[in-house]
Amino acid sequence: MNTKKILMVLTSHADLGNTGEKTGFWIEEFATPYYAFKDAGVDVVLASPAGGQPPIDPKSELEGFQTTATARYYADSETQKVVANTIELTQVNVDEFDAVFYPGGHGPLWDLTENNDSIQLIEQFLAANKPVAAVCHAPAALLNVKDSAGEYVVKGKAVSGFTNGEEAAVELTDIVPFLLEDELIKRGGDYQKVDDWHAFAVQDGLIITGQNPQSSELVAQKLLSQLNA
Repeated sequence: MNTKKILMVLTSHADLGNTGEKTGFWIEEFATPYYAFKDAGVDVVLASPAGGQPPIDPKSELEGFQTTATARYYADSETQKVVANTIELTQVNVDEFDAVFYPGGHGPLWDLTENNDSIQLIEQFLAANKPVAAVCHAPAALLNVKDSAGEYVVKGKAVSGFTNGEEAAVELTDIVPFLLEDELIKRGGDYQKVDDWHAFAVQDGLIITGQNPQSSELVAQKLLSQLNA
């Protein structure tokens, strides 16, 4: 049996708009799927637009947001080294991977939505019939991805992502460059959600998306099921 290999793409964007505050990737949305994949015997490679150490959202390191997976990460110096040395997106060869996973945090709204390397990467994964998964704010990476016919890949697809209500709850509606729920709908996505802060993930073909940090485990499990199908 050949070992499966998943690419995880992290944001390189650290500034929370012009607030002077910092953002990045949400540590739980990385740690939970990462260990789910590793524990399932999957090889994981980390990449980011800029390479090197991607910024961790400082809010995600607050005590109230910690889980067994984040505790494991903070005790795992080896994985911390891996995170500190992500490869640049330009160095990724899609042929080497079976799937790609995008953890959220607010960072992706700024750098992964318009990033051509990321857009091409997702287009290549889908064209090769390989699944693409994203959670919370990371479905933003799908917004400008198109299929071979030039249509948005989310058009007509069941998708989820951070809700307008959740964005309002964290008081960043006026700070973020756009509201993810609105943009997914604008591109023709069949946007789906449950109550704010409840776990929810949806799969439509090769595209797997989750609503919020609580959904990262569900998205990871759906991706693993897809790989084992």
